[in-house]
Amino acid sequence: MKHVPDAAADRTFTEDGTTDRASVDSLLSELDEYAVEQALRIAESDDLDVEISYLTVGPDDARDALRKALAMGGDSAIHVSDDDIEGSDAFGTSLVLAKAIERHGFDLVLCGMASTDGTMGVVPALLAERLGVPAVTHVEELTVADGTVTGRREGDGATVRVRGTLPSVVSVTDRTGDARYPSFKGIMAAKKKPLETLDLDDLGLDAEQVGRSAARSAVDTTTRRPPRTKGEIVVDEGAAGTGLAAFLTAKKFI
Repeated sequence: MKHVPDAAADRTFTEDGTTDRASVDSLLSELDEYAVEQALRIAESDDLDVEISYLTVGPDDARDALRKALAMGGDSAIHVSDDDIEGSDAFGTSLVLAKAIERHGFDLVLCGMASTDGTMGVVPALLAERLGVPAVTHVEELTVADGTVTGRREGDGATVRVRGTLPSVVSVTDRTGDARYPSFKGIMAAKKKPLETLDLDDLGLDAEQVGRSAARSAVDTTTRRPPRTKGEIVVDEGAAGTGLAAFLTAKKFI
C-alpha cells in the first residue's frame, strides 16, 4: 500500500528535487485500493484459508493508508519507517519492500498496477525479481486455486491469459472491480488491529542501500504546467461539421 499526495491537488517539487508532500493532503493510492479489494475477495471465498497483511514504506502519516486498508478488511499491517529511506526510487523501495515481505513470509503479494504519484508501474516486477517468484502483472481478472494464480490481461490487439504458481507477485488494474468503502464498524475495528513498525535495522539493510544517494534517477529541473487556455468554439450554423474537421486537421488530430 502506498500513501501518496492527492492526485487532484496542485503537486510541486521541493528545492532538492523531491516531491513536496507537506503542502498537500496524502491518502491511500487509489490504484492500491483495487489490490485491497482483490485480497478481500480471495479471503471471502470458501476455498481458501487466508490471512491478509498490508505493507507500506513511508513517513509517520503513511500509517493512515494502512488504517484505511484495515478498515476495508484484513488482519494486520506493517509500516516500514526510517529517515534514511527518504528519497528512495523504485529500486530502493522494492528492496525495502522485499526484505519486509521475506521477514513476514508470504504466499501471494498483491499490488496496484502503479502508484498515482510516480505512475511507473515497475515495483511489482522488481519485487518478483528480488523475491525470486513469478510476476503476474497488469491483470484485469484474477483467480487463485490449487496453488496457481491466473489472470486476464487485455492488450491493444489481444486478450492474454497469464499464470503463475504460488508464491507469486500480482499487480491488478483498475478494471478488476470497484473497491469497497470502509464501514463505520470497519473503521472502529481497524483501530484495534495489529500494526507493526519496522526500520532498516530490523530488515538488515544499510542506509547506503536506499535513499536519495542510492537512487538511480533524480529530478534536475521542473517546470510548472502552463495554465489551460480558452478553447475554440465552433458555432453550428449549418457548417459546424466542416469547421470542426478543419480544426482537427489543423491540429493534426486527423
